[in-house]
Amino acid sequence: MIVVPMRLVVAGETFLDGPDLAPTAFYRKLRDTSEAPTTSAPAPGGFLDAFRTAAREASTVLCLTVSPKFSSTYDSAREAVREAKQALPNVGIALLDTESAAGGEGLVAMAAWRAAQGGASLEDVLAVAEAVVRRVALLAFPDTLYYVWKSGRVPRIAYAGTSLLQIKPILELRRGEIRTPARPRTRPRAVQQMLELMRAAAGPGPLHAAVMHADVPEEAESLKRRVESEFACAELFVSEFSPVMGAHTGPGLLGVAFWTEGDQPMC
Repeated sequence: MIVVPMRLVVAGETFLDGPDLAPTAFYRKLRDTSEAPTTSAPAPGGFLDAFRTAAREASTVLCLTVSPKFSSTYDSAREAVREAKQALPNVGIALLDTESAAGGEGLVAMAAWRAAQGGASLEDVLAVAEAVVRRVALLAFPDTLYYVWKSGRVPRIAYAGTSLLQIKPILELRRGEIRTPARPRTRPRAVQQMLELMRAAAGPGPLHAAVMHADVPEEAESLKRRVESEFACAELFVSEFSPVMGAHTGPGLLGVAFWTEGDQPMC
């Protein structure tokens, strides 16, 4: 897999998310600055370079992006696909909006990668990815809405209200839409309600899950153990929220993305 990184500006410094700035270093910088970080999508040229790199080893490429409701990344990738028709005329390229982000997008990518490794055609790999897109959900709660407010994604009154009441709102991302199914007041209660929401949403089949955290590794490991003990997991990962995501949520976020295998084969 090839990752095309987004750009991140922290305290006047510009970084590529991943290659230039590790999550731990980023959260340290975030705590030490009062300026809100800014993020930007990769330029089409970044995707075109990735397509060229992939074309050295494969005749087809599947490009997966974060939901266009959160970033212009999909638009950049779509422009690159158009350019690739002339620059790489012998390479078949498909583009898919994962309708998710972070661990949810990662689970879609993992399913597609497994299908590709098994020798599936581009059309079949795309079908597998689309099936996971329809099933995947993400639940997470930030420690505070301060960073969400600083990024301009919630009004100040919402931040002030949740801060005053010490609310840890649980956010659910599914099919590109965000809602808030619960508003617990403590982190332990938020974890419990996330697991209850998972049980209500997950089907009886094997569970694929990714626990995500923003600089709270011990809590992430604890949540992983609970998911492992309470669900029949086909795969279970722990990953840090990348800087480009953490810029909008701040340190302390904890969450889990998941999908359940259904009756229909995934190829």
